Amino acid sequence: MVAISDIKRHKTHAVKIRGVSVGGGSPVAVQSMTNTDTADIQASFLQIKELFTAGSELVRITVNNDEAAKSVSKIRELLDKEGISVPLVGCFHYNGHKLLTDYPELAGSLDKYRINPGNVGFGGKRDKQFEIMVEKAIEYNKPVRIGVNWGSLDQALLTGLMDDNANALNPLSADEVMREALVQSAITSAQKAEDIGLAPNQIILSAKVSRVQDLIAVYRELARRSDYALHLGLTEAGMGSKGIVATALAEGLLLQEGIGDTIRASLTPEPGGSRLQEVKVCQEILQALGLRSFAPEVSACPGCGRTTSTTFQELAQDIQAYLDRQMPLWKEQYPGTERLKVAVMGCIVNGPGESKHADIGISLPGTGETPVAPVFVDGKKAHTLRGDKIAEEFQGIVEDYVENRFGSQQNKAA
Repeated sequence: MVAISDIKRHKTHAVKIRGVSVGGGSPVAVQSMTNTDTADIQASFLQIKELFTAGSELVRITVNNDEAAKSVSKIRELLDKEGISVPLVGCFHYNGHKLLTDYPELAGSLDKYRINPGNVGFGGKRDKQFEIMVEKAIEYNKPVRIGVNWGSLDQALLTGLMDDNANALNPLSADEVMREALVQSAITSAQKAEDIGLAPNQIILSAKVSRVQDLIAVYRELARRSDYALHLGLTEAGMGSKGIVATALAEGLLLQEGIGDTIRASLTPEPGGSRLQEVKVCQEILQALGLRSFAPEVSACPGCGRTTSTTFQELAQDIQAYLDRQMPLWKEQYPGTERLKVAVMGCIVNGPGESKHADIGISLPGTGETPVAPVFVDGKKAHTLRGDKIAEEFQGIVEDYVENRFGSQQNKAA
């Protein structure tokens, strides 16, 4: 079995983005993107604040017109007033060269520029407009993400590769040519940026597709052929479980291979729904792989014919909600609490064993079992709960454990 410590991260340049380290062996960072109109300063500020509070370490915003460009510095001011230092990434398409030139305050307020080589310009204007954006990044000392997307791929490059492939002795499939076009577009654009004067530790690459196998194949090639920091994201992943599963599979497999320095879950929210799910999914991917810890984990029995009562489901739900409420306080007061493991089990079959593997675990009685609930702390039976207040009593045990274990660690460190 491969241990987490045996997973070797793909070696990439370290990029500094307003105090956040990306690549160079730093922890994989969580990124998100607003869906507000950037010209709406208050709405954008509030959503960025919400995403940051939920754990987004970088936030990308759309900069598509003059009104949006004028708003960015004001949004930055509001964030700074509240002590929110989250880096803002400007997402540009078609007219980024003009907006960065016309609005110096925009160029200075953003912490990273996203350039799409497929639509930075067309025909004879492409290279010049790409050069202007890179020069602005150099002038203001900002890193750049060169973000290729199969929905807006450089058609001249793709057509040339398709023509070459048609004349090859052993032609590739159309999908393989498309993947190669994505890889070449990203790497050659990065090399052009370096030729203009941008340092390699100021460049992040991404190549977005919406199919799992395509994403895996493209990023393996990017990792093999370059040492730029890499941003992972399955674009247009979709809604609900479909988007979550596809994102987790694609990003999880790559992260397991040591590929990826920042990640995003590009999920479509329900109409009027929260944008925060994409942050939560990224955190859970990283935590499930053992790469980072963000919040205590609750392992819970799935239920079967031995557990006809809903007690263990309700307790698991209550404990998870309690931990979620407490984490903002505990994060400051009791560092390390995010690594806490809690088990809520439903019967005697696996309940005691699973509870012993957790930091704190409770094994509730199944159908026909004695109405007692043993509680295990650090692998040893510590309490036996009975009656109607098991949930409240168990919650108190968890709170005492956190204070005694993580509070004492903090005191020792002091």
